[in-house]
Amino acid sequence: MTSLTSRILPYATTPGRLAAQLFSDFAIFLWTVIWLLVGTAVYDAISTIAAAGRQVENGANGIAGNLASAGSGAQHIPVLGDAVSKPLTSASEAALDIAGAGHSLDATASWLAVLLAVAVVAVPLLIVDLPWLFLRLRFFRRKWTVTGLAASPAGEQLLALRALASRSPRKLAAISADPVGGWRQEDPVTIRSLAALELRSAGITIRSG
Repeated sequence: MTSLTSRILPYATTPGRLAAQLFSDFAIFLWTVIWLLVGTAVYDAISTIAAAGRQVENGANGIAGNLASAGSGAQHIPVLGDAVSKPLTSASEAALDIAGAGHSLDATASWLAVLLAVAVVAVPLLIVDLPWLFLRLRFFRRKWTVTGLAASPAGEQLLALRALASRSPRKLAAISADPVGGWRQEDPVTIRSLAALELRSAGITIRSG
């Protein structure tokens, strides 16, 4: 009744349900892209702080190196060597402290950028994407099961019995004046029609042949 390719696709074959699934896929894709862009914007915003920390670290290390070099050279000045070199050495150490603070700012902001981006993106995606995924997997599982049953006469009978138990009396009456009797007598037309009714409820149409 159904090909393997059609069976493994996680989509309905009835037009209305297929259109609803395609629309939901597009909406989920759009929703996911928007929140990923929001997360990227948050990450970039916090990363600018990390970049400033790196600039401070690099600049302070450069200044510290220059001051240390100048202090070392000042020691060779006669008489005034120590007096000149000590302030330069102290300034070099202070610059190293500033470089350390810049490094800490870089590390903290880099970690915080990732954490905040994930926190911002995770909640809306989990709230919307996970239920969508659950429903799609449930549909696929049902489709796989019922199409497998529809491939055999015994499976068709089981689907017909399920239709008798779960479909509305109006839909059953549209198939036969006595659908229960037709099922008991194993009437192939009644059984196939009941099975097709159950398949349509799962979003699947039947092709003969």
